[in-house]
This record gives sequence, C-alpha cells and structure tokens, in this order.
Amino acid sequence: MLPVRSRPLLLSAILALTACAPLSIYHRPGAEVSKMESDLLSCEIAALADVPVNNQIRQEPPIYIPARRYCNTNGYCYTRGGYFEQGRIYTVDVNADLRTRAETSCMANQGYVPVTIANCPNSVFWAVPKASTTVLPRLTDRSCAVRYQDGSWQIVNQAG
Repeated sequence: MLPVRSRPLLLSAILALTACAPLSIYHRPGAEVSKMESDLLSCEIAALADVPVNNQIRQEPPIYIPARRYCNTNGYCYTRGGYFEQGRIYTVDVNADLRTRAETSCMANQGYVPVTIANCPNSVFWAVPKASTTVLPRLTDRSCAVRYQDGSWQIVNQAG
C-alpha cells in the first residue's frame, strides 16, 4: 500500500500519461457527448450484468536459479546449490475480454463505433478556442483531439 502522501503524486503521473495517449471513444456523428456517455454507462452496466467479473488466482511457473561458484581472496571456493523461486501469484478476470465485446456490441446496436483520435499538434492546441466538444462531429483523416486537465476533450477538424 502506498503512503498517503505518495498517492497524489501517483495520480498526477497517471493523469499526465493518459493526457499523452490518443483519445479513444465511441463515436456517432451528430450525437451529443452527454448522450454518448449515458449510453456508454448503460452498456457498461448491461455488460457487467450479462458477463460478470470472474476473477481467478493464477501463478506463474517457478524459476530455477542455477548453482553458483564463489571464491574468496584466499582462493577458497565453494558452490552454492541451485534453487527455485516461487512464481508470481496474480489475479485475472477471465471475462474481461468478453465483457468488452458485449459493451462494444451494445454501443454498436445504438449506432456508435469505437474510434481512436490522435492528439492535436501543439500548434493546433494553442490556436483553437478552448471549448469541450458537446456534439460529436463528422471525423476526417485530419481530425485530432485536445485533452483538458479536467478530463474533458475537444475534437478538432483541421483545415487542409
């Protein structure tokens, strides 16, 4: 468990890294962002109900550390026998992929498609008026995204 004073730093690092990643959303031209988010929440709830979390505990195989020979400055040498280190124990939700497919199918039934939109170059970021997208625009090959610190974003269709 992280110390309490380290948590804000970790959260800041995570937010900074997600700001660098491209914007991945469900898209339907002309749909309001609030409607898309509401539809997504409904689909996430339905997918979780239809395909519940199924965590399983697993273990990686053990690792054999071979014997090593050690010698001191007097020339006395000895061999320490090999040994096994226990494999890492971890938890995996075996239904996660199926739940994601159920969510994507639910959104597709409402006319949305998953899209990934590249971040806008700095020149575009500084040139556009700062406003969050409220209605999803038609995307072009020159569409890019601007992310804001509050978690909102703006889709920009660059001229050209």
